[in-house]
Amino acid sequence: MVFRVGSTRDLLTASGDPAFNAAAFDELARNPNIEWEWLPEDLPEITPEIAASYDGLHVNLPRLTAASVGRDDCRVKIIARNGVGFDTVDVAACAAKGITVTNTPHAIRRPVAVAALTLIFALAGKLFTKDRLVREDRWNERVEHMGIGLTGRTLGLIGAGGIGQELIPLARPFFRRILAADPYVSPAVLDKLGAGHAAFDDVLTQADFVVVACPLDETTHHLMNAQAFARMKPTACFINVARGPIHDEAALVEALRDGLIAAAGLDVTEQEPISPHSPLLTMDNTIITPHALCWTDECFEDIARTALRSIVDVSLGQHPAHPVT
Repeated sequence: MVFRVGSTRDLLTASGDPAFNAAAFDELARNPNIEWEWLPEDLPEITPEIAASYDGLHVNLPRLTAASVGRDDCRVKIIARNGVGFDTVDVAACAAKGITVTNTPHAIRRPVAVAALTLIFALAGKLFTKDRLVREDRWNERVEHMGIGLTGRTLGLIGAGGIGQELIPLARPFFRRILAADPYVSPAVLDKLGAGHAAFDDVLTQADFVVVACPLDETTHHLMNAQAFARMKPTACFINVARGPIHDEAALVEALRDGLIAAAGLDVTEQEPISPHSPLLTMDNTIITPHALCWTDECFEDIARTALRSIVDVSLGQHPAHPVT
């Protein structure tokens, strides 16, 4: 029987080419019974009609809700997320229908860890401020914008799963100390990597750079709220490379305006795309990238290959490597 697979069109560039090396689709050649195509429309949410037309869906940004898979004619057997997050997928609804949901946790660990370091270095060196000095013929003001040395500072991680554990050894040569708050990771694991296990409040009060690298769920939504920002050092920098709703954006704006924290580096925002009227866009002490700082040719090909390989595994009746359900 033919196993029909569709990829969401947000993975296409403006020129109509895949955003990753097209050779990633070679993974589908493992099963000659697979028929693959791009979905006919670019939609914000997977429709019941799409779910009735495909056995496998390779999904990037479109949401998949209970309504998406709620009809009796739902044909989908696997939702392969093109990335590590699955907060856009109603996992419980898929599980109730016997639909496998997969993600690509290994493909993004190094790229996102590097993205976090990039934001740390940019904030510490006041990179964009100094770039503006040159472009605006303000060269002689450079002494007024001294950077932050890292060798005597503390890095704090909120979340020490795959990304956090990738970041620790990369960051260790630059920082005096690394602390991590994660209830699911043992102190022994962190100690082996060169980090200390700490309570959430201790990370906030002691860290000079606080990096969010935890999943978004009901326990972490707005984890970084007004109270959390108030506990941070006024000289500390906040960095989020996980999911935007983990921080309360209104509270972050107030913390930056009131000097409760020094700066923020965000690859994710609570609303994506961020509103052009967001106060964050007018602040000199913020760096904001479009949830894409980790995107490289290597990263995107690895993500796509992993997601497509999961689809092939399910088509062959095998267990995929990275199931969420």
